[in-house]
Amino acid sequence: MKHTLAVLVENKPGALMRIASMFARRGYNIDSLAVGPTERHDVSRVTLRVDCEQHPLEQIEKQMHKLVNVLRVAELEPGGSVERELALIKVTSAGEKRIESLRLADIFRARVIDSTIESFVFEMTGSTEKLNAFINLMEPLGLVDVSRTGVVAISRGPARF
Repeated sequence: MKHTLAVLVENKPGALMRIASMFARRGYNIDSLAVGPTERHDVSRVTLRVDCEQHPLEQIEKQMHKLVNVLRVAELEPGGSVERELALIKVTSAGEKRIESLRLADIFRARVIDSTIESFVFEMTGSTEKLNAFINLMEPLGLVDVSRTGVVAISRGPARF
């Protein structure tokens, strides 16, 4: 089962490495990882997507709380949070395939951010499933390259973190 974790860490060298190493030592793969600053200059937010059962997740959370530089850890529930991912998708095509890629981009609300005679670069935000669906449709039309941010998430409502 996929779980999204939000971790607040001090902006110190090695904080991200300690978190990633903890997952590696326990044999869990991190499906998605995004790190960025918060409203506080000395704190960063790490958003992780992991695939594990509930009991191991509880153990992971307890272990993360023990790590140096970790301030808070919270699981973001699917209904209680907003999740998005950003992707840049490069497609090279000509003729009908080019027209079809633009039509699909319009349907999926992907924006053209770069265009040449041979290729397009689309920018798209949304759920992981939406991005995967668009990428799968672009494959037969000339998909060349994909760059993704990983999931970022925030809880709904007035509560902080």
